[in-house]
Amino acid sequence: MSKATPATRALSAAGVAFTVHTYDYNPDAESIGLQAASALAEDPARVLKTLMALVDGKPVCVVVPSDREVSMKKLAAAVSGKSAQMMKPPEAERVSGFKVGGISPFGQRRPVRTVIEQSAMAHDQVYVNGGQRGLQLRLKPRDLCDAIKVIAADVVA
Repeated sequence: MSKATPATRALSAAGVAFTVHTYDYNPDAESIGLQAASALAEDPARVLKTLMALVDGKPVCVVVPSDREVSMKKLAAAVSGKSAQMMKPPEAERVSGFKVGGISPFGQRRPVRTVIEQSAMAHDQVYVNGGQRGLQLRLKPRDLCDAIKVIAADVVA
């Protein structure tokens, strides 16, 4: 597995400190985020999943703890929208440039608005997908926000 991805290159270019962690990705897992947390022996609240949504028809990246679900109403409100829905996997892959299960908030094909669940900001370190299935990056949540100008908001159900 290559540890150089558009996500790792984007973080390196931004001068963000991070460490790379690999695990055996299970495509049949009921929850990919929870499977990653288990494989890394980490609290699911610290292992964040990256999802792609549409708010008023425009793409939005949303980063939430792997043990939580996104509230579409709260997500829409966080970006001053009226309605939100999850992107279908093929569209998420086309917009982000990553395969589902490997979508990262960093190094996407084109920058989109990104929202992080505010509770994740309370952790010293969090994990986010590194742009490849089975590849996680550990970094400070503040660095995550600074690297891509993230909106921190309460977006979980």
